[in-house]
Amino acid sequence: MIQPLKPAAMTDYATNLRRLMARQGLTLEDVVARSGLDERTVKGILAGVNRPHARTLHRLAGGLGVSADELFQDPSLLLHRLFDRRTNPLVEEIVDTNPDVFAGWTEGDFDELYSRFGTGGALSTDGVLAAARIMQRNRQTHRRLSLLLESSEADLVVDLIDAMYRRIAAVG
Repeated sequence: MIQPLKPAAMTDYATNLRRLMARQGLTLEDVVARSGLDERTVKGILAGVNRPHARTLHRLAGGLGVSADELFQDPSLLLHRLFDRRTNPLVEEIVDTNPDVFAGWTEGDFDELYSRFGTGGALSTDGVLAAARIMQRNRQTHRRLSLLLESSEADLVVDLIDAMYRRIAAVG
């Protein structure tokens, strides 16, 4: 009997979860303990048969110590990381000499930093630090926005963002 094709996103979750587990040397039991998710839920994700809710993916990512974006990656596109790290060799040196700037960063955050370019190619020392500061500011703003969207002020926040977006879209 031919098995029905699974939606790509579901198999991506499974592939990415397996990749992260292997990278961190985790067992199914470790993932369950770290994420607080039910074992059946994690097994379903690994098997590609469950369509996990956003909250489930966020709990899973939090338990693994990665950004939720790590679970949404198209596994076939992960080769860009190696290229980006070779293109910006200075980043590692800056990270090593400024650990306070990069405290709490996820693998996805570092991937984003490595993928940035300065004028003429790789980032300079100042360029790495400037990009890191912008990314920190954006992360903090995203966290605040997420909290506001879960508050009683969510409608006001959405209206404000929609108005700002329309204003910018009209100019562009």
